[in-house]
Amino acid sequence: MHRRDFLRSAGTVAGGTAAAGAAGSAAAQEGESGGGGQPDYGGWLSDTSNFSTTEDFRGQEEVTVEVGVEGNGNDWAFGPPAIHVDSGTTVVWEWTGRGGGHNVVGENDDYSSGPSTGEAGTTFKQTFEAAGIHKYYCDPHLSVGMKGAVVVGDDYPTKSAGASTPVNPEHMGVPIQAHYVGIATVLGISASLAFTFYLVKYGESPHSNGGSN
Repeated sequence: MHRRDFLRSAGTVAGGTAAAGAAGSAAAQEGESGGGGQPDYGGWLSDTSNFSTTEDFRGQEEVTVEVGVEGNGNDWAFGPPAIHVDSGTTVVWEWTGRGGGHNVVGENDDYSSGPSTGEAGTTFKQTFEAAGIHKYYCDPHLSVGMKGAVVVGDDYPTKSAGASTPVNPEHMGVPIQAHYVGIATVLGISASLAFTFYLVKYGESPHSNGGSN
């Protein structure tokens, strides 16, 4: 291998690792930003067939959620099942009249619409003040996945901050940004040392610059 080729390879490795470290730091910072990640429902909506994303209704003082929309094998779902609102927003559940009798019950029984009913046009209101994730369900159809969630404000658990991440440097007492930068630095130094070793051992050859006698 010519010295010029080796230098080019070493430079590519060092530059690539540094760029990867910077990109990793940027991604980590984005995931750590408050209220910026996807809400972590802890599996609450895992069996709710019509759930795919959290609908953002921040900026509205009142939001309507339909009770008895298609999902979970019948009209046994809330629509939309997951919403994001500001603190102080009032959520209005409105019955469609489909899927039999339904009700709305807070996961911790801190609010309830009362006995189930199937009458179209029935409404139930609840104002959410506390930031976080507020889970609820339909009692008659809880077993089939008729559940919902209201994300309030910007202070709530997110998937990016969950403990399900296989290796999290922060759990080892190392800030994640420093972790990535450290890796890039070590790899860059290793490439430089390898280049120095090559020069010491082999030196400059007459053919290193492509010349001939």
